[in-house]
Amino acid sequence: MDKPVIIFGAKGIAKSALEIFESNGIVVYGFLDPDKALHQSEINNIPILGDPGDQGFLKLIGQKCEAFVATDDNDLRRDLVETLVSSRKTMPVNAIHKEAKISTFGEIGHGNFINAGVIIGPGAKIGQHCILNTNTCLEQDVELGDFVQVGAGSTINEGVKIGKNVFIGSGVTIVAGVTIGKNARIGAGSVVIGNVGEDATVFGNPAVSVESKK
Repeated sequence: MDKPVIIFGAKGIAKSALEIFESNGIVVYGFLDPDKALHQSEINNIPILGDPGDQGFLKLIGQKCEAFVATDDNDLRRDLVETLVSSRKTMPVNAIHKEAKISTFGEIGHGNFINAGVIIGPGAKIGQHCILNTNTCLEQDVELGDFVQVGAGSTINEGVKIGKNVFIGSGVTIVAGVTIGKNARIGAGSVVIGNVGEDATVFGNPAVSVESKK
């Protein structure tokens, strides 16, 4: 990547994204964040320049700068991606830590956050704009839809299929061959041994529907 990067968002995973880009020798031009209280401050000497909607900065995207969306708020993440694609015809770049291990037979889309210690096995397919936190392990032939978030230390075993917008907490284990429907949520520390339906929330070992525990 030859161009510097503007990071959209200055909270949550933004600091980690900055570390990833800088550790890979990529210049970060600055941050854009909707919180006006953060404007004109800095993160590790990199300025928070202004609002994501500021056309002066948006005009840099796709010409002089690349963009990365660094927020774990999926609604905001989706809105920012749509703004970049529609107004600048630019897809956000990936932020991939140099200590992540990605199989040469894996497939990765655009705009993903892949932190240190992440393992992506052969045949795995990662969609767009996913967040894979520290020490996440995706075994062979795992498939992730767009905007999936996986918490630190989670293990997703062989052949698991995960739909769009799924949230997986930290320390989760999903056994081989399971299917997780879109918009599902899996609580931290859960062990998922069966399929999870769309929009469902599950928790526990073994994971069961939150509603069924009442």
